[in-house]
Amino acid sequence: LPSEFLSEEGQEKFWNFVEASENIKRAEHDGSDYSSYQEMLKVACQTLSPLQQNLLKFSLSLRSYSAAVQAFQQIAADESPPEGCTLFFVVHGEKTCEFDSLGNLLQAASDRPKPFLFKGDHKYPASNPESPVVILYAEIGSEEFYRHHRRLVAKAEAGEITYVLRHYIANPSKEKVYLSGYGVELAIKSTEYKAKDDTQVKGELLFEVQLYPDLSEELKELRKHLVESTNEMAPLKVWQLQDLSFQTAARILTAPPVDALMVMKDLSQNFPTKASYLDLMFLIDVLRNEARVMEGLHSLGIEGISLHNVLKLNIQPSDSDYAVDIRSPAISWINNLEVDSRYNSWPSSVQELLRPTFPGVIRQIRKNFHNFVLIVDPTHETTAELLNVAEMFFSNHIPLRIGLVFVVDDSEDVDGLQDPGVALLRTYNYVAQEMDNNYAFQTIYNKVKTGDQLKVEHVVSVLEKQYPYVEVNSVLGIDSAYDQNRKAARAYYEQTGVGPLPVVLFNGMPFQKDQLDPDDLETVTMHKILETTSIFQRAVYLVGAELVCDVVEYIMNQPNVVPRINSRILRSDREYLDLTGMNNHFVDDFARFTTLDSKDKTAAVANSMTYLTKKDDSFVRPVTFWIVGDFDRPSGRQLLYDAIKHQKSSNNVRISMINNPSEEPNSQNTIVAKAIWAALQTQTSNNAKNFITKMAKEETVKALEAGADILEFAVGGMDTTIFKEAFESPKVDFILSHAIYCRDVLKLKKGQRAVISNGRIIGPLEDGEMFNQDDFHLLENIILKTSGQKIKSQIQLTENAVKLRPKEGETYFDVVAIVDPVTRDAQRLAPLLLVLNQLINMNLRVFMNCQSKLSDMPLKSFYRYVLEPEISFTAENNFAPGPIAKFLDMPQSPLFTLNLNTPESWMVESVRTPYDLDNIFLEEVDSVVAAEYELEYLLLEGHCYDITTGQPPRGLQFTLGTSARPVIVDTIVMANLGYFQLKANPGAWTLRLRKGRSEDIYRIYSHDGTDSPPEANEVIVVLNNFKSKIIKVKIDMMNEDLLSDGQKNEDVKQDKDDVLNIFSVASGHLYERFLRIMMLSVLKHTKTPLKFWFLKNYLSPTFKEFIPYMAKKYNFQYELVQYKWPRWLHQQTEKQRIIWGYKILFLDVLFPLAVDKILFVDADQIVRTDLKELRDFNLDGAPYGYTPFCDSRREMDGYRFWKSGYWASHLAGRKYHISALYVVDLKKFRKIAAGDRLRGQYQGLSQDPNSLSNLDQDLPNNMIHQVPIKSLPQEWLWCETWCDDSSKKRAKTIDLCNNPMTKEPKLQAAMRIVPEWQDYDQEIKLPSLFLKFYELGLILTFKEVLLHTVGENCTLQRASLGRLY
Repeated sequence: LPSEFLSEEGQEKFWNFVEASENIKRAEHDGSDYSSYQEMLKVACQTLSPLQQNLLKFSLSLRSYSAAVQAFQQIAADESPPEGCTLFFVVHGEKTCEFDSLGNLLQAASDRPKPFLFKGDHKYPASNPESPVVILYAEIGSEEFYRHHRRLVAKAEAGEITYVLRHYIANPSKEKVYLSGYGVELAIKSTEYKAKDDTQVKGELLFEVQLYPDLSEELKELRKHLVESTNEMAPLKVWQLQDLSFQTAARILTAPPVDALMVMKDLSQNFPTKASYLDLMFLIDVLRNEARVMEGLHSLGIEGISLHNVLKLNIQPSDSDYAVDIRSPAISWINNLEVDSRYNSWPSSVQELLRPTFPGVIRQIRKNFHNFVLIVDPTHETTAELLNVAEMFFSNHIPLRIGLVFVVDDSEDVDGLQDPGVALLRTYNYVAQEMDNNYAFQTIYNKVKTGDQLKVEHVVSVLEKQYPYVEVNSVLGIDSAYDQNRKAARAYYEQTGVGPLPVVLFNGMPFQKDQLDPDDLETVTMHKILETTSIFQRAVYLVGAELVCDVVEYIMNQPNVVPRINSRILRSDREYLDLTGMNNHFVDDFARFTTLDSKDKTAAVANSMTYLTKKDDSFVRPVTFWIVGDFDRPSGRQLLYDAIKHQKSSNNVRISMINNPSEEPNSQNTIVAKAIWAALQTQTSNNAKNFITKMAKEETVKALEAGADILEFAVGGMDTTIFKEAFESPKVDFILSHAIYCRDVLKLKKGQRAVISNGRIIGPLEDGEMFNQDDFHLLENIILKTSGQKIKSQIQLTENAVKLRPKEGETYFDVVAIVDPVTRDAQRLAPLLLVLNQLINMNLRVFMNCQSKLSDMPLKSFYRYVLEPEISFTAENNFAPGPIAKFLDMPQSPLFTLNLNTPESWMVESVRTPYDLDNIFLEEVDSVVAAEYELEYLLLEGHCYDITTGQPPRGLQFTLGTSARPVIVDTIVMANLGYFQLKANPGAWTLRLRKGRSEDIYRIYSHDGTDSPPEANEVIVVLNNFKSKIIKVKIDMMNEDLLSDGQKNEDVKQDKDDVLNIFSVASGHLYERFLRIMMLSVLKHTKTPLKFWFLKNYLSPTFKEFIPYMAKKYNFQYELVQYKWPRWLHQQTEKQRIIWGYKILFLDVLFPLAVDKILFVDADQIVRTDLKELRDFNLDGAPYGYTPFCDSRREMDGYRFWKSGYWASHLAGRKYHISALYVVDLKKFRKIAAGDRLRGQYQGLSQDPNSLSNLDQDLPNNMIHQVPIKSLPQEWLWCETWCDDSSKKRAKTIDLCNNPMTKEPKLQAAMRIVPEWQDYDQEIKLPSLFLKFYELGLILTFKEVLLHTVGENCTLQRASLGRLY
């Protein structure tokens, strides 16, 4: 694990550790875990600072790199290791355990393809990239490893091989390790409806010494009294709740600073008795990256408050930060909100922005706040669709000013009768002159169908129909008088550099390419209007008068508006030089320069730099440009000339040069480079600038080539004598050093150009690529906006802050946290800050952001965050069992449910506990309630789009596997964001389109975020850490829609066997008991083969262990399905609401496409008929069928909420349906994208905590107009709460609905309402248990099973099932 930590600091440190680790086992120590750990740390920390050492210990505690090691283990397993080998070599696919066999494998290696190397692979630095690749799978630290390692190093250094090392343990331990970095919540459950099983498992004391056995009951009561007296949970009155947040903050702030965090942790995590998940894996990366920067700045002499002022600067602007000027005459405006008569009824005061409205309402004000410019090629097939969107905005009175720029051929003599683009532009101009721009806009594309390409005949048809008297040639021909903006439009497009057409600008800012799909463009634009409205509201409040004068002027005068946008400058993946090196080396000593590493080479180049500035003064200039190019070539000179031209308009810039010769330097091909160098070394900045400007001009170079003397171009004030001496010096070390620097550090080919801007490498620039004065302007603008500006405002809440001061004289982190102390965030933040305080030196301020006038208890859960700063050991110096969550001294009276709060990419399951974790009632537990969870899978997530349509491909399936097992898991792509998820584990995986229609119709076009090149045929994804892995896949459709009508899809055909598929969910032992009884009732009434589908996420270990025995006894199939709630979908926090969500939100992705119909049956139902009848019920084209609520029990009328108010209005006479039983036609459901519609509606409604009270039921009823429901006959679901007694005899299923009037416990209701329920209960308990005991080899009689398991009240006794399991 330490080797992987060090590899992120640099491969050199990794290999140094590998070498030094040989001494660990030889070191003298007592052989304990603790001493081995200390020896390992001693070796690993040799090159680490104290801060990095602490981060290493933290990483080891978190097991951050266990996934990386396990990934290599999986990769090794996929290679099929030779039997009996503790290590092995792989040479281009051939394996051996013997080093002596390598020679033969290497000889024939060139005949076999080289292996794919992963980003995380460890390649020996001296390896020859042209030589064969030898991969060694071995365990670092073993003697055998070092014997072979030394021999491979020798071969690598001789240039014979490329040596790659991968971790491999031949016989790994089967013992599992405990992880940390997650939270555990004990939430207090409502006991309004009792849902506790009367079948109890009594806990056993872990350790018990009975001094007074005759007083055991009294002692137990005393312990309970003591616990309750210290953790009393008396209900609070409303007036007591109001200021709880402030009271909690006051308690924290009055504590001594050193204890304040501990008090905050105690209060927030145990709030019920005291009255956004932080992903630790990303936090570790942040700490390490910040540490590198801080220590680098520290080494440069930037310390203390200066260091933290630098670190506070935002240096990552997004692409959307920049806009181009839209005040160009090249833009043809269709409308103007401020002057057009159609907007006369709208208010014109900017103060209208401050008038309160409902959220989401777009204000109609007669000001050009929102400007929408389409830059299009009229002949492109998407143009008509984009213009349709713009026309929709216009006709619906959206407050949007719309402009057009038609980019067409700008040659001198173009005939519009031959060029449809030119024809359209001239026709537009003609119609605009005859009528107006608005009329022209709505007329010109009338004959072009959506998706069609514009043709000349389309334009002629419009012209002849609208203006039959006009001569077409006079409008469209070469001598047309309607040629306005043809050249200006193209010039504007090229000058702004906004990228490939089409382009849509919103207030000058270009939309991203993936936002230009017509369906998305409408949504994105409306969102942008709302987003910018809030910006204008602030501006009106602060500078209202300025906005009144001219809104567009105000927008265009903002600092983010630049003359030109260059995507190369704005790209987010930026590469920087390491400028933290400090030395006294220079580029004029080539021999010494070649021996330096990259960081020191950069330091030597920086040491040797002399800069051009606008004026000769000592003014500190925040922007530095290093211009890289061959200045003896026109391209290099042009780049330098444009930089100097830009400098004339800015005193913020200093410029210097790095020469990158195109060929081996000699006296003839380095004249300009030597002249520039000589001027920089001998002249003042201003004189050097004037002279170098001359050198960058082509006429100067031509004169020099013709034999002119260099001094003919000297400028006034130059010291020509010293200049000539430097120019004629035979020493060209600086050119040689610059050349090797360009090759080895900047990774440029000979002659390639680049610009280095404050250490950021922009390049290599392609041959002919424009990088002009406007680009330098943009580059300067970015630097000034980010690292050139200070934070304008700071929070000044010193009276409400917890403060921890850093240790003086050391590098420290500046940490600011803002939190309400009685929120879930505080529960997680406090323990994290406590651990950080042990790890790093930090200046911490925690501001209390309290909420007033609370009307409800803000926290209804206890919380523990499992996190340790370092690995812990036992008193015997062995590794401690592992970090665990402990809840001590808990109140006994509440009913708790246990939830885990894990990183987004983790899929965990409960694997060991006899207790009902959904209903923990500590009054009935003798001792410790223990539960064990396992990290079952790491999640691979992604988004997929069809490049042709820009839409997610409906019905597309992906598979994930290895070379040995190509298909291990599969999934379906959602239409929502093209989202998909796949369960995996650490290792290297191959993503493929599923065999069948997916592969026949689609091909993978490109991919991003994967571990193979974008153009590679195979999509390889490596999971080697616990962080989330999200990829993007673009596919190309070659044929038809996967889910189109008339399909003959082998992947989507119904099972050949007539199987009845039933889906159900349950959480807690009582509902699992109900679930088994429901299953038995289904089995008793059908002869059709059954397959049950259970949501795995919340099933107990007891149920998962038992279900295989029940399946065997009753001869049915079952499958456990699971799906991680997507991070982009609004999260629920209560377990019951999460389960409700799973009932309805993921029906299209939970089940394989082979399942055509699924029946959902609630766990607490009893079935009295053959459900095959329901499966075959005609849904009349609806995707699903539900039973309406009964109306026949009249005494419940007051509880029928759907009969009045919102529901009565929304349903408009339709019935409100119950979600306890429904049938889903999955084929139809997927075809109409019902799942995507339901998720979309849920996303909008769920933001309001008062919406979707009964999520699984309210959502489909709310969507009844978009996703129709087939009403099933009433007898399909009877429940006593809503249906009268006379209808019970016709009931096909009985549901144990909660009764809001009587609040009768569910178990009691089951025994009373359903006569057969107790018989089912006994049958499922006894024979099934007997079967299990038999399977376990326990030959018991029925009487013995009965004796051991059933007491007077059918409750499990202490020495029974819990122990026999």
